[in-house]
Amino acid sequence: MKAFRATILTAAVVPMALAASSASAQVDDDVVLSIMRQCARIDDATARLACYDNNVRVGNSNTPRPAVPGVMARPQGSTPAPNNGATGFGREDVRGPERFETPAGEIEELTARVSNVEQVNQGSYLLTLEDGAQWIFAETVDFSYRPPRAGSTVEIDRAALGSFLMVFDSQRSVRVRRVR
Repeated sequence: MKAFRATILTAAVVPMALAASSASAQVDDDVVLSIMRQCARIDDATARLACYDNNVRVGNSNTPRPAVPGVMARPQGSTPAPNNGATGFGREDVRGPERFETPAGEIEELTARVSNVEQVNQGSYLLTLEDGAQWIFAETVDFSYRPPRAGSTVEIDRAALGSFLMVFDSQRSVRVRRVR
């Protein structure tokens, strides 16, 4: 809930801060954009919001006041370094597009044959695959869902936030989790 509030607060405060800064003095759009990009790299929502609040303000000059250590306004005409090419102090915390790639050695999907199926609860099943791995339904399915049987082939794919989705016999996917 806190993250949701911080997101809403960020969405409301950033446009107001930008409007206030451009209304009170002329700030180069490239500088503001650069600061916004630097702030967006911060993972913690509270720190990111503080970065936006403290850096998109105008003091006595035409440059934003850098209030968060390490987040400085770029000189005019300079270009920001790409996330994955960061150097210097704290570079290990700069995350680039590679964070969405699957680490080497990990597979994205699995197609396997089911050796045993047990109904755990109404609409929830425990599947044992031929290699001994056990997967349980993380959500219940309705009565019209046809669960796999011994000898059936299922496909399990990686999904968002470390979860897994199982597809069987062209039915809707079911969120599953590995238990053994």
